Amino acid sequence: MTYFLGRVIAIHVSDLLFLVLFYQNLPTIMSFLEQAEQLLHHIKVGKPTRPLETQLAGMDYATLVKGLSDDDKRKAFWINIYNAYYLLLRQLNWERPHIFEMKLIPLAGKRFSLDDIEHGILRRFRAKWAAGFLPSPFYRLFLYQLALDQSDFRIHFALNCGAESCPPICFYHHESIDEELNMATQSFLQQETKINRETVTLHVSQLLQWYLGDFGGYGGLRKLLYDNLELEARPWRLQFRPYDWTERLYNFQD
Repeated sequence: MTYFLGRVIAIHVSDLLFLVLFYQNLPTIMSFLEQAEQLLHHIKVGKPTRPLETQLAGMDYATLVKGLSDDDKRKAFWINIYNAYYLLLRQLNWERPHIFEMKLIPLAGKRFSLDDIEHGILRRFRAKWAAGFLPSPFYRLFLYQLALDQSDFRIHFALNCGAESCPPICFYHHESIDEELNMATQSFLQQETKINRETVTLHVSQLLQWYLGDFGGYGGLRKLLYDNLELEARPWRLQFRPYDWTERLYNFQD
């Protein structure tokens, strides 16, 4: 009996030591998700960001890939990272177009551009200037390990590039990302669409034209507008409104 109890205690102690060592030496993906959100929050409230930037730059790449195990985690992480680093790069006086194109973001031992995140990871290797209809073969191979399994047009209503016409900045969480993106989509479309019932015309954001293919062409775009604007069945014409590039930084959703 004494021998048996000793074996049980030894096994439990061994398991406990294993768990302690495991979690000490292998950061969980939850810490990465939290760090991305905390980075964005620190920017919002004016707290120092350097410690979080350093942690994100030094995170283990293989662990990040393994931990970002589904599209919900990938979307929450990369949207928060994009919105945070756009503001950080503007603080360093980077401007368009270089702020999007240059690989200025150190993460997990790699360097990313904002275009890598938006068009490579979140849009699954789509060409930047092809209205969403063509892929691009020019992305680096490691991005394929990080990209979404299924592209999601709603990311266009979550990414903020510091312009007046951009969607406001929100904090995204993998547990509720679907609901949050639905809310962002509806809010953007309702605020940026002008309805003229006399001429049966919808004046919509030029953003929808730039990425028309992501929305499923004109048919998919019309359905998206009907669903979110609760439009009556009429032969609505679409007119794309010019994008307002007037700078508006730190436009956080209340």
